[in-house]
Amino acid sequence: MNAPEAPKRGALLTLYGDPCRSINRRAHWSLLTAVALVAAPLLIAAGPIENGAPPLTAQTKRSGGPIDPDQANVRFDFADLRFEVLPETQRLEGVATLRFTALRRMARLPIDLDRNLPVSAIALNGRALKASAWRNPDGRLLITLPRPIAAGRTVVVTIRYGGAPHIAVRAPWDDGVVWAKTKDGKTWFGTTAEGYGCDLFWPCLDFPTGEPAAVDLHITVPRGLKAPSNGRLLRVDTLPDGRTTWHWRARQPNTYGIALNVGPYEEVRETYHSRFGNRIPMHYWYLPGEEPQARALFAEFASTLDFFESVIGPYPFGDEKLGVVETPYKGMEHQTINAYGNDYAKAPEGFDWLFHHEFAHEYFGNQLTAANWDDYWLHEGYASYMQPLYGRWREGEARYATMLDDQRNKIVNAQPIVSGRVRTEEEVYETKLGGPGTDIYYKGSWILHTLRGLIGDAAFFEVTRRAVFGQTDPKPGSFRPRFGTTTEYEALVRSVTGRDYGWFFETYLRQAALPELIATRRKGVIALQWSAPDGRVFPMPIELQIDGRIEKLAMTGGRGTLTVADGAHIVLDPHARVLKRSTAVEAYQADQARRRAAAKPEGMSQ
Repeated sequence: MNAPEAPKRGALLTLYGDPCRSINRRAHWSLLTAVALVAAPLLIAAGPIENGAPPLTAQTKRSGGPIDPDQANVRFDFADLRFEVLPETQRLEGVATLRFTALRRMARLPIDLDRNLPVSAIALNGRALKASAWRNPDGRLLITLPRPIAAGRTVVVTIRYGGAPHIAVRAPWDDGVVWAKTKDGKTWFGTTAEGYGCDLFWPCLDFPTGEPAAVDLHITVPRGLKAPSNGRLLRVDTLPDGRTTWHWRARQPNTYGIALNVGPYEEVRETYHSRFGNRIPMHYWYLPGEEPQARALFAEFASTLDFFESVIGPYPFGDEKLGVVETPYKGMEHQTINAYGNDYAKAPEGFDWLFHHEFAHEYFGNQLTAANWDDYWLHEGYASYMQPLYGRWREGEARYATMLDDQRNKIVNAQPIVSGRVRTEEEVYETKLGGPGTDIYYKGSWILHTLRGLIGDAAFFEVTRRAVFGQTDPKPGSFRPRFGTTTEYEALVRSVTGRDYGWFFETYLRQAALPELIATRRKGVIALQWSAPDGRVFPMPIELQIDGRIEKLAMTGGRGTLTVADGAHIVLDPHARVLKRSTAVEAYQADQARRRAAAKPEGMSQ
């Protein structure tokens, strides 16, 4: 997901009243999208805000957290998902055939599915169940099996369902479907489910490790519309009445990364010749009338691929595609079919930040998936850090420093990045629930920047490759998507460097406040001391610039002294290599908050 641009928050408040709860939960969403939403020329009608459906239950809004014991009893082997998108009635009809392997003896099967999509029939291993065999009181479909299934046995459940799916009121700040129209009145439809989860439109296991090993999608749409989706396109069937069914196959997709996209799309495509010897299909589906802008964005695909392959490793889904589709909302990291709604905005760094950020999630999110939402900084911190790294790759250190400086001003430090417990998505994104919110992006990025400076490029990128691919020298076809944790990441750093950096991760990830560097200057000597949260020892080396020359202090035990000439001009950490407390940034943030409050229109709720 993409991260917010805090200076634009006032504009969004003016447009939408009080979106603070949604903004906190969707901390990744750029607050500059207020301008984009107003200016977007193609989205002229987003359909009704309400479609008469009941509100979402707490269960449906919940994604992740402690896993239901019965759901932990199964391995999700395969999903065959058949959808028909019905724009005229704003309905979605579906048939999901799901194959599970029992890991332990099981007597019932709970599957997450929004009550707005009622079930009309269920079959187990091809035999229809009586309606009394299932119920869905709160958004978790409970299926009682006719007889218990032993460990090691497979079960195939087919679920027929349909209805009016939940409409995202302010997509992608909240989740659901978007029924929109293009400027010439044609259907434009998309789904976004990262926050509330996959159960908004298909029966699934709604937690990070609940992803199926493979998925087939069959998406039927009205005449003249296309349905780009995840994975490889197997074929398109045309029905007698002109409707088409698009058949896709994807391996091990994130559950929230499965996406439906429907529109009168045009397409630009090419084949990328990878530095690893394989060929990668590249596709961009865009709306009619946008070919020049679309081709300009598409021109970024190859260089972005080359950057990631050169510094991280092979594109993880080269056997499927690099796919992007224009959507009636800002964007999302849907595996091999990333959503793009940035209105082709230009930026001083010379590349589209939204495309780049969502593409980064193919590595950090889709290939490396956090096993627990608590470790989500591995997705968003890395995806945010890859942008200044790309700026550096393209233009050098000045661009890198400029982009990092912009991120630094947005670090909040209200809550620790990692709590050490199994958390839901909302518990990570909602600061009022104790979550780190935007810090998983900006602070996560700066933690990685500081780590890279501490352990060096060779070690940093080896750690990154091993975290992403599970190996040091990945080649196309030699790896599969994998799950990772903060604990594993720390162990990788220890293994690669041969040193224990527990003090680093404890301070930056498990404490909210930043370490402060205190300098005391006496005649002929400058003394430095780190003050870390809870009085912890923080032996972070630090550079000093003394009359133009650079000295580096080891800071053993968190302290260090250096002899300097009287009157020497000293700059601490002159290249900003270390994330530390800044009273200037704190004063700036407080001033910005006061200015926003003063500019708030009279009568607007807080």
